[in-house]
Amino acid sequence: MGCCNRRCGLIAGAVFGALVTILGGILIPVGDMIIEETVKKEAVIEPGTIAYDNWVATGAKVYRQFWFFDVQNPKEVEQGGKPVLVEKGPYTYLTRFLAKENITFFLNDTASFLLPQAAIFEPSMSVGPEEDIISCLNLGVAGAYTLLPHSVLELLTSLGKSSLFQRRTVRELLWGYKDPLLFGMQMGLFSPYNGTYDGYYNVFTGKDDINKVSKIDMWRGSSNLGFWNDSYCDMINGTDASSFSPFLDKEKPLYFFSSDICRSVSASYEQTLDLKGIDVYRYSLLPSTLASPVDNPDNRCFCKNMQTTKNCTLAGVLELSTCQQGAPIYISLPHFLHGSAALRESVVGLNPHPENHKTFLDVEPITGFTLNFAKRIQVNMMYGPSDVVTLFENISDYSILPLVWMNETATLDDETADMFKKELFGRIDMLDIIQKVMLGAGAGIFVLCLIFYFFARRSHNRGKTV
Repeated sequence: MGCCNRRCGLIAGAVFGALVTILGGILIPVGDMIIEETVKKEAVIEPGTIAYDNWVATGAKVYRQFWFFDVQNPKEVEQGGKPVLVEKGPYTYLTRFLAKENITFFLNDTASFLLPQAAIFEPSMSVGPEEDIISCLNLGVAGAYTLLPHSVLELLTSLGKSSLFQRRTVRELLWGYKDPLLFGMQMGLFSPYNGTYDGYYNVFTGKDDINKVSKIDMWRGSSNLGFWNDSYCDMINGTDASSFSPFLDKEKPLYFFSSDICRSVSASYEQTLDLKGIDVYRYSLLPSTLASPVDNPDNRCFCKNMQTTKNCTLAGVLELSTCQQGAPIYISLPHFLHGSAALRESVVGLNPHPENHKTFLDVEPITGFTLNFAKRIQVNMMYGPSDVVTLFENISDYSILPLVWMNETATLDDETADMFKKELFGRIDMLDIIQKVMLGAGAGIFVLCLIFYFFARRSHNRGKTV
């Protein structure tokens, strides 16, 4: 009787172990569903979610660092010489520290807001004060070169005794100064800035379709840019790069819109990295982003000036005159990274390096949140020959001269990283541990009970034979 009870108990134990194993196996897809639903819920932009808290006011400090190209030989350049440049920087500002304003939710799964802009100088992160002097291209003269008839420009420059180059403080070049040549018009590379807004945005909240979360629906009241006179180039495609839809597929690029360059771009997966204990996917801009239309036909509609772009064969620059009130502004990656050799050869002092000058995003693949990024942009201006304007009489060809490059960067701090791991990955890890424990314990109990059962049965059979 006792022997029978022992065998029955072992059979019951094996059945229990099998059930626990099956339950652990069932928990795998069920657990994945729970995780997916939890992530989707927290990724929606609505009050009470992690995404909303990060969206309204980023917890990470966002900095803009500026490196200027100081022209060492302005007199020689005015006589047709090649510019010799020395990089000066960084000059660092804390930006994007103000929360979004005028947030309004609509029934069509979108939310509108204003994004305030401000900048606080950070002396401890800079090579010198804002009053440092930079020798650079005269912004007023370069702007007037394309905006005014050359006969008028010649008259103004002769009256004002302007030169092709000027010496200005860092503060003036960045945030603006009143240019005497253009009758006191405000000139500056990033002017105005403090007290202004980066347009008026509408974004999808993701409540009805999580795959559309954070995608920009409208900017400045329109879903079409209207800068490029082409439906493809004028598309507002993607998010603002602060977040993307959850559960990333590394085979698919990420799309985002940048108001700084008046266009949408894409970034492709590069590698997986560890960021403070969190696995992130690094996405970088491909060289094809600013490739010439010869190599990337999609860029044909971004090419507007046949003279300065060498009949649209020049790679690495994007002309922004159409969205900068006609000013001869050209955007590139720092030091003309991925640009045509002719751009770098036209000056002395450039040394492009991918690790220092590329734009990248480090995105957590489950939530789609951007946890670290570096947006690097170089601002250049064009000047060229003229038979009328004395300042340009020795200039033989159109030149795109680097003025400054910017690195806008932010990374999550330790406190945010710990919160992120606790709130999200803590639950995922706990569920994973439960699954593994149930699978391991259930399988162990099942196997051990079967082994002891066969030993018990064999012992019982031997006893009956004797």
